[in-house]
Amino acid sequence: MFLTIARDAEYEQVIKKSRFICNLARINSEEDARSLIDKVKQHHRKATHHCFAYLVGDHDEVQRESDNGEPSGTAGVPILEALQMKHLHNVVAVVTRYFGGTKLGAGGLIRAYSNTTTGGVTAAGIVSRIQQQVLLIDCPYALHDQLTYYCQQHQLAIDHEDFAASVTMTVFVDQATADQQRQALTARFNNQLTIKDGPRRFREVPFHD
Repeated sequence: MFLTIARDAEYEQVIKKSRFICNLARINSEEDARSLIDKVKQHHRKATHHCFAYLVGDHDEVQRESDNGEPSGTAGVPILEALQMKHLHNVVAVVTRYFGGTKLGAGGLIRAYSNTTTGGVTAAGIVSRIQQQVLLIDCPYALHDQLTYYCQQHQLAIDHEDFAASVTMTVFVDQATADQQRQALTARFNNQLTIKDGPRRFREVPFHD
């Protein structure tokens, strides 16, 4: 299962007069991550720290974190672990701190950076990326209404239709059930459909812990 954030988001909380602001974004490369980090630094020029972590790749091939001046292990790692606890991929989190004058101690910093990141994830939402197969279904006009109704009843997403000597319907099905759907369509319409595979794509659905 591939999970990532649903949207870019910002989350802020104040802890003992220090402002902690988490900016989260979806990324596809380290360059994307660096771009957001630089953008946040520019936007919050007067902030005390800009700590961050990011994960890139379907299997988190790239993992980076930075304490950016906070005591070693109190910021970057907690941010990274907060992302990992949610099993997220291709995401960067930058937690900006405006120091409020009261020291939090190592434990307090770890909790602050971790909880602020988790708050950011909650604000962003999580989606699951599911691979889909495109089915190109060639259908006689006489069966068009029945096929449309069948797709609606079985929650098969119709992308578009091409009308010529017959109707070619482009339908998206989850890759995991593609073979089952082909067999069901063939049986339901007594071999009167011609079904071919098109390209694959990904769709995203909300995910809840």
